[in-house]
Amino acid sequence: MDKPLLVSVVDDDESVREALPDLLKEFGFAVQAFSSAQAFLASGCISQTRCLILDVVMPGMSGPDLQKELARRELFIPIIFITALGEAALRPQLMKLGAVECLTKPFSEAALLKALSAALPVG
Repeated sequence: MDKPLLVSVVDDDESVREALPDLLKEFGFAVQAFSSAQAFLASGCISQTRCLILDVVMPGMSGPDLQKELARRELFIPIIFITALGEAALRPQLMKLGAVECLTKPFSEAALLKALSAALPVG
């Protein structure tokens, strides 16, 4: 049996870190959740992570800052940004920087699945 793909969730909101991994596990993924970008960088999970679900605004290092740090390290993990901000200009900026998708909280299961399908090659 194939090992499930690891999706890492980085969000300072505890309710997101509790609910989103449960949903992702229902979809068949392995999941690790982190409360900060720094915790993710220190985790040792980076090399196994196949997709990163990343909050935009967090204390300390922001989601876009983590994206830039991963690129600086030449680690190109597909990123799905999630944000509570309804800022219209934000999505195009994040997509231009290489994000697969930028979902506004609360988002639907269907929107998340579509973004995951775009982020992870099938087969």
